[in-house]
Amino acid sequence: MKIIRIDLGTSNSLVSFWDGTSVQLIKNQFGQTLTPSVVGIDDNGELLIGAIAKERLISHPQLTAATFKRFMGTDKQYTLGRHSFTPVELSSLILRSLKEDAENFLKQTCEKVIISVPAYFNNVQREATIEAAKLAGLTVQNLISEPTAAAIAYGFHKEADQSILVVDLGGGTFDVSLLEMFDGIMQVEAIAGDNHLGGEDFTHVIVKDCLKKNQLSDTLLSATAQSVLYQKAELLKRTIATQESFSFNFEWENKTYSYELSQERYKDLCEPLLAKMRQPISRVLNDGKISIKDIDQVILIGGATKNPIVRNYFSRLLQTIPYTQINPDEAVGHGAGIQAALKQDRSMVSELMLTDVCAYTLGIETVSRTSDGYMAGIYSPIIERNTTVPVSKIKTFYTIYDNQTCVNFSIYQGENPMVKNNLKIGELEIHIPSAPENTPIDCRFTYDANGLLEVLVSDKNGRTEQLIIESSPGKLSEQQMYDSLQKLNALKVHPKDRAENRLLLARLERFYAETTGQQREQVQSLLFHFNNILEKQEEILTKRTAVEITRKLNEIEKGLWL
Repeated sequence: MKIIRIDLGTSNSLVSFWDGTSVQLIKNQFGQTLTPSVVGIDDNGELLIGAIAKERLISHPQLTAATFKRFMGTDKQYTLGRHSFTPVELSSLILRSLKEDAENFLKQTCEKVIISVPAYFNNVQREATIEAAKLAGLTVQNLISEPTAAAIAYGFHKEADQSILVVDLGGGTFDVSLLEMFDGIMQVEAIAGDNHLGGEDFTHVIVKDCLKKNQLSDTLLSATAQSVLYQKAELLKRTIATQESFSFNFEWENKTYSYELSQERYKDLCEPLLAKMRQPISRVLNDGKISIKDIDQVILIGGATKNPIVRNYFSRLLQTIPYTQINPDEAVGHGAGIQAALKQDRSMVSELMLTDVCAYTLGIETVSRTSDGYMAGIYSPIIERNTTVPVSKIKTFYTIYDNQTCVNFSIYQGENPMVKNNLKIGELEIHIPSAPENTPIDCRFTYDANGLLEVLVSDKNGRTEQLIIESSPGKLSEQQMYDSLQKLNALKVHPKDRAENRLLLARLERFYAETTGQQREQVQSLLFHFNNILEKQEEILTKRTAVEITRKLNEIEKGLWL
């Protein structure tokens, strides 16, 4: 049974496998390697995943969800019609779709998977990713760091000793990783990043500027109007790279608004976002005790690094021309496909040892004795950030008063000296026999290569308690996992044999929402015509009509953006 590899992205996802000699990216039903990470519900209550759902972001925003990877590990809820989903559940639907694509291509059941995650994903987010895989019927063999996968894709693991900086700007996250290659070992030395900075933000600055210039508020616009505006801003972002200026019009409450943006103005709008990227890069270099001039290779990955403004910024900042030869959207998929081969059969590829680091400092809440008594809420680290994993460390703590019979261990991750400013990821209690103040209790943290933490506490008499996560936001209990499975399995998935027709309908609906006047009338006529043809259920006629309507839509689209 093959181990498949999935790159679960904020904007797009893909699945790959190792064929014995190279990595193969598996195409979905539309012949594309990238599947949009978008989920929707249609008017019949059927589930739509990928390209069809993405087309409906504009025409049916209230029934469509995207960029939910940003909220993995939180208790955020997405309401789509009469259904409600968590980020874990939505991610599981994307994973399930990719699993089906792999099984259809390979003609075998695929149950084992390696999933790439941002290097800066915290413990809760990694657990949420594993839960999403379980809901999709997959068993996670390994979580691999996206930057490590990218370095493998470029073949740097086969070269001489060197320092590699991987800069990953995806749709919703920004990661920076410092890798060291020596003696056949690829060691992650340091990582940093921002889970709320990505390509989406480079579109939002255009939307915000457009609203400001037209004296509008996004809170006043309807969901459909906001989606139309975002789509136009997204196209402008891609087009402004090759044109000195670009403009568009949009309608709201029977009034037409216009917006024009020059390259220079867009660069100014992006400056605050570019400045936010400097801090994680500086932190990685400081933690890795290395200077920019000592970096041998720089890799840019993530779809947002296609933006020339972003590429130029990194070239200037890092004083080199970064590697971008592999499609930034697919680099992680290629590299982690090789990692899947390593997991399945090390004889398939040259020997390579991969090591990773702990992204965050992990510790517990303690109290500190002062002249006025005790001060609570002190953060006591046990495993420092950027410690090589897997790792197991033990630290001894002491009771604070005589005859204390219960000790609470609250587990946090973060870099602040006070726990209130860090993320609580769990807690446990240990009951001990009555004893004098300063009775020792050992606390051991074991952090594995998948970024999962085990906490064991034990007293001097050998009593031991193991960590039970009780308060991680977004984490599913066994009952919640069962309920989610029942809910997701009960959803009707739109039949794949009708997917191409449904995609064309969704595209027609999007164009109707985007256009006005004569163009809108043309699109409406095409929409009604295609619906009538579909009702006849004549396959040859449907295919011919779909080809003709697609041609006409392309003509309308060409005229729309000239």
